[in-house]
Amino acid sequence: VIRPEPCHVCGSRIRFGKTAIKCCQCRLLLHTKCREQCPSLCTPRPYHHTWPCEGVLADFAPSTPPLVPTLVVQCVTEVETRGLTETGLYRVPGAEQLVREWKRKLLRAGGALPALSSVTDIHVVCGVLKDFLRGLKEPLVTFSLHPAFLRAADISDDDARDTALRHVVSKLPPANRDTLAFLMLHLLRVSHSPDCKMDVLNLSRVFGPTLVGHSSANPTPLAIMEDTPRQCKVVAHLLSLPPNFWRGFVETEQENLVPM
Repeated sequence: VIRPEPCHVCGSRIRFGKTAIKCCQCRLLLHTKCREQCPSLCTPRPYHHTWPCEGVLADFAPSTPPLVPTLVVQCVTEVETRGLTETGLYRVPGAEQLVREWKRKLLRAGGALPALSSVTDIHVVCGVLKDFLRGLKEPLVTFSLHPAFLRAADISDDDARDTALRHVVSKLPPANRDTLAFLMLHLLRVSHSPDCKMDVLNLSRVFGPTLVGHSSANPTPLAIMEDTPRQCKVVAHLLSLPPNFWRGFVETEQENLVPM
């Protein structure tokens, strides 16, 4: 397993690096230990993700700028409302079952999302946001621009590196660019909260694999090993760009970022 997914039999997540069984006819995925409980009848069906409506980021974006999905806005708003005093924000995991249930609930709700204020543990909201981003068909920086982001982050000269990163960010699809900007501003606010104890380095370790990912949907084990430290470097350098750079993408229609 490269991208963690839930077992269709027991519902628990099959974690990275574990061996799993997938039916080539109906695409049922399960733990090897759950094989005996697997339904005996197989119904061939076209492949689809476990939760409906998953796709690339643009599939979730609104029709007017800034093109940030409502789910992302609502999670970030909830975290900033009551989570900036929580130690280990985004590092401490939320209850896996609750994260899975709320992500499914939000995706099935479409545009009219249920209020996240009823989620007692703010770490569950953080988990929903991370799981949503991880579950996209391609990472936020996209497969095609992934190598360019890595190259830009490797530039040793600070000014040249910042210029290169700005250029690559500007080449992202509009929804990816606006959402990345929205998240960068959010993560900067988290990093500036002394109670969270999540500086830029900690946040880059958490969000590197999620936002940068790999250059393909099925990376080799070698690519995974080589990419991991570079993913963190990309996010750290993106967070070092001036906040005004990111605000330029999301503050033109700021009222659209207020969740309904």
